[in-house]
Amino acid sequence: MEEADENSVGERLPAAVAESHTAVLLFTGDRAYKVKKPVDFGFLDFSTTGARERACRREVDLNRRLAPDVYLDVAQALDGNGRTCDWIVVMRRMPAERRLSTVVRQRGAPLVELERIARVLASFHSTARTGADIAAAGRAPALRGRWSDNVAGVEPFVGDVLDSEEFEEIARLALEYVDGRGPLLEERARRGCVVDGHGDLVADDIFCLDDGPRLLDCLEFDDELRHVDGLDDAAFLAMDLERLGAADLGRRFLRWYREFSGAEAADSLAHHYLAYRAFVRAKVACLQHAQGAAGAADEARLLADMTRAHLRAGQVRLVLVGGLPGTGKSTVSGSLADRLGAVLLSTDRVRRELAAGRGEPAHAGYGRGLYAAEHVHGTYSELLARARTLLEHGESVVLDASWSKADERARARDLVQLARCASVELRCTAPGYVTAGRIADRTGDLSDATPDIAARMAAEFEEWPESLPVDTSGSPQEAIAAARRAFTEPG
Repeated sequence: MEEADENSVGERLPAAVAESHTAVLLFTGDRAYKVKKPVDFGFLDFSTTGARERACRREVDLNRRLAPDVYLDVAQALDGNGRTCDWIVVMRRMPAERRLSTVVRQRGAPLVELERIARVLASFHSTARTGADIAAAGRAPALRGRWSDNVAGVEPFVGDVLDSEEFEEIARLALEYVDGRGPLLEERARRGCVVDGHGDLVADDIFCLDDGPRLLDCLEFDDELRHVDGLDDAAFLAMDLERLGAADLGRRFLRWYREFSGAEAADSLAHHYLAYRAFVRAKVACLQHAQGAAGAADEARLLADMTRAHLRAGQVRLVLVGGLPGTGKSTVSGSLADRLGAVLLSTDRVRRELAAGRGEPAHAGYGRGLYAAEHVHGTYSELLARARTLLEHGESVVLDASWSKADERARARDLVQLARCASVELRCTAPGYVTAGRIADRTGDLSDATPDIAARMAAEFEEWPESLPVDTSGSPQEAIAAARRAFTEPG
């Protein structure tokens, strides 16, 4: 799209025309005129003059929230008999060289510009309209419905434009995440994170002017689609920057937005919203392909690849790391938690916290005190309860425990089903002489294990065929490398 040089005299500016899948824009002098196409895509309907008038007026009202000096008026278009035949949005023409997408493509956006945009958006969200009806749009049923609608909209293009296996994986991962994160989405809705936002924040519609950014062209045709979590709104621009080949700028922008908005959430939620926004744009690209737009199919495939990549990155995981005392499972657990950005929970710590709460001594021998059967079961129950809360709030979790009993492992698998998350089970192994030496050399460790306890546990350790063995008999670095290799194996 061609626009004006901000410093040029209006009558010297060349006229230009641009087109999207829903509108035609005419640029002349220092003005831009937008006419909506008489199209009906199901999710929007501009097929009648009345519908286009309502959409034009709504567009001006809503966009004045972020660009009051750009959206000037709604004008009538008259036919030869003086009757109204259409409606036109009249806008101030923006300088082409200040378009964010142009700046990014030519030289990369200055970070100060992205920081300004993040501040403006966070400030806008802090005063944007909220309420019970708006909050409902951020809860799991509404998010699931939007995903389902977009999946249905893209499905006709599978096999022609998009790969069927990729499409099926996208649909599965997206719905699994939503279905398992109800408490997270509910909490954000209660906290007021869901607002009447912009809804369509892309780099083509942002202009970096000297007196601050102008954010144009919000989504006006469906209020419910504009009612979004603020992080979802910001993720649209982060995704678009990635689409333009500036993924690092997208990550920086999103970090700034999260800092300025103060509405922190798990990284998995940011990835999920990035994926959702990429898929929305993939659907638009598919529709443009159907209209004959050159390159739209390639754009749709790129966006689908981005969707899948972010859904994979945001997949919530539960990792069980078990084994006998001295097998190095705590070392492996800590390394995997760091690698995944996951929360690390251990039975050793939970056991002592529970004992302290009951006023009991730390250790009274195997099968007694903290190791009495009822207390062991209680420790695992508490471990899994804490893990459930974290998983439902979008955090991946690594559980460091012996996992010697099949029934405790079965309860962990039930949690995986409940929280709709990915899982892997690792069993650390090492020869007896290695583990005995490690137990003897321990100092300042939370574990209460002694050589006697280790021997009793070995005798009673129940078969664990579902686990992936990790040899930890070498150095810690070798054990960690072995765990990471096992972690990537299927199963």
